[in-house]
Amino acid sequence: MKRLLFLIAGIFISVSQLTAQQANKTWEIGAFLGCSFYIGDLNPNGYFNEFTRVAGGAILRYNINNRFALRTNLFFGEIDANDALSPSASQRQRNLDFTSAVDELSEVIEFNFREYELGSNKHSFTPFIFAGAGMFYFNPKGSYGSEWVALQPLGTEGQGTSANPHAPYKLIQPCIPFGFGIKTNFSKAVCLTVEWGMRKTFTGYLDDCSGYYVNPQLLLNNRGVNGPMAVYMADKSLTADRAADVGSERGNGKDDWYSFAGIILSFRLPKHHEKCPSYF
Repeated sequence: MKRLLFLIAGIFISVSQLTAQQANKTWEIGAFLGCSFYIGDLNPNGYFNEFTRVAGGAILRYNINNRFALRTNLFFGEIDANDALSPSASQRQRNLDFTSAVDELSEVIEFNFREYELGSNKHSFTPFIFAGAGMFYFNPKGSYGSEWVALQPLGTEGQGTSANPHAPYKLIQPCIPFGFGIKTNFSKAVCLTVEWGMRKTFTGYLDDCSGYYVNPQLLLNNRGVNGPMAVYMADKSLTADRAADVGSERGNGKDDWYSFAGIILSFRLPKHHEKCPSYF
């Protein structure tokens, strides 16, 4: 985590230095509109399926030269999934569900495969790839009748108990965004970008599901007034004997992924022209 924060800080410092050294380069500000989805225990193979949700955000792009650009992303999306809708019988039997906001602040560097310059007729189009680092916020909630209940405070996999002494997972986590896209001049001062980016995370709990079922009595004793809710949210399986689930796999233990895909419409910011000294 600390290494990633230093990396993000280094990127921002680099941007500042490049801005100072390359004052003649261009800036763009824009809006993102698209979709978000996640890949994890409750949606292991689904890309752009029924769990895809609307996403939006804003970007700030600094064009270093015709090949490279630095971009700051502020994206807002939603991820969710439901075992009951899975084609897998074992998932339907597990019967978990969740929904969560996923809000990201990230810095990426873009590499253009062709020379590209906003407003240029000669260099008006290019495919590109991007990669970088960022942080995101999430907060998985599970359904309880018609309500949605925050799952992390419940410790549904026994976090903080003798069965699982690890602390509850953090709701702010690092990520590594990367992907590809196409950008083209929409006008002399407007760029249209279409892109798809995946996010490598370092947690398996985007869906609050990663480990094993624990003894419900531990949840009752550890969570006080929240104990009954923790027991219910921890095991929604359709098995007749819930005690048989204790110690069995609830999730696969692997890190989850999420994705943003869509279009960015960005506008070139006016350049600042210093006045001649004789003006003063």
